Amino acid sequence: QGPLVESQGGLVQPGGSLRLSCAGSGLTLDDYAIAWFRQAPGKEREGVSCISSGDDDSTDYADSVKGRFTISRDNGKNTAYLQMNSLKPEDTAVYRCAVSYGLKSCVLSRRSYGTWGQGTQVTVSS
Repeated sequence: QGPLVESQGGLVQPGGSLRLSCAGSGLTLDDYAIAWFRQAPGKEREGVSCISSGDDDSTDYADSVKGRFTISRDNGKNTAYLQMNSLKPEDTAVYRCAVSYGLKSCVLSRRSYGTWGQGTQVTVSS
């Protein structure tokens, strides 16, 4: 078990919803910017969403998920979430959370994140 523990993904029908979680183990997520990335077979890793560290909590989303996905954090539970609604088959991918210590304004660049979760498969299919 690493420093970031992700919840299990799953199989969801198109139009359905799924919430992923990313729990910190041995680190305090409030001190970190948190991001979700995904990678589909044959495609490059894509930044999906991020939330800045500390009290800022500003967020950013890839255009492909704006209005459908919501990132949030619960500092009391030391956990971040990615709520995914109106899922589409093209959302099928392995999703991974990642953190960057003290990053005030989060970015959707994988180079900015040094600690990664193990990844979880999300499949959207009927």
